[in-house]
Amino acid sequence: MPRFCANLSYLFLELPYLERHAAARSVGFKAVEVQFPYDTPSADVAASLRRAGLEQVLINAPSGNGALGDRGLASLPGRESEFKASIATALDYARTLKCTRIHVVAGAPSPGLDVAACERTYRENLAWAADQARPHGVTLMLEPINRRDIPGFFLRDTKHAAEVIADVGADNVRLQYDLYHAQIIEGDLARTLERNLGIIGHMQIAAPPERCEPDHGEVNFPYLFDLIDRLGYAGWIGCEYRPRNGTVAGLGWARAYGIGGT
Repeated sequence: MPRFCANLSYLFLELPYLERHAAARSVGFKAVEVQFPYDTPSADVAASLRRAGLEQVLINAPSGNGALGDRGLASLPGRESEFKASIATALDYARTLKCTRIHVVAGAPSPGLDVAACERTYRENLAWAADQARPHGVTLMLEPINRRDIPGFFLRDTKHAAEVIADVGADNVRLQYDLYHAQIIEGDLARTLERNLGIIGHMQIAAPPERCEPDHGEVNFPYLFDLIDRLGYAGWIGCEYRPRNGTVAGLGWARAYGIGGT
């Protein structure tokens, strides 16, 4: 059976961040992910996770200054020192939270930047970060994000991610396969899952086009969940969607998987 975790950057937003842990556990989630926990001291987050009996399975590395348009630092030439500082911060949090996956956000280079230089910077940064993460048992996740949501995002599709992973050649760099983004970018979800299962280290879901619960929209998620099971994927699947009418009210789709009550 697929294992679903709650993305607390999207779910239970009616509550303060640390109260979302108990709320997630109360409806049956056993694990959570969050994009950027850095405004809350890591010790406080860890204590809240322990009280709720939850596992933290994924965080994002800091992605720069969003107010200035940053959407990640990894592919940006000339900002390597900022990138390295972001990885150090993420690893500090990951250690305290006992989190073994960090999404390294690729970034959206300015149109004037040389593409080859961005590609070289991206791969060199990832190789360096993989070496930093390995002693801590942390795997780095690479996620292609559609350019409708983030114009100019560097990691353009699953094929690009697979090429980068192969070139970096580190055993702790894996694909974060978000079915919402993948459907918008390339479609053919079932065959893409089959081809890339060997490099997938984490999955996420939301229903396009609205990015809502997976019982709505253009994708047959029950079919895909059965396929994921048949393929033998044993990792987590993050619920990174925007509830249409409140988190708990929208969990009807998850009851078959032990989440949301009866």
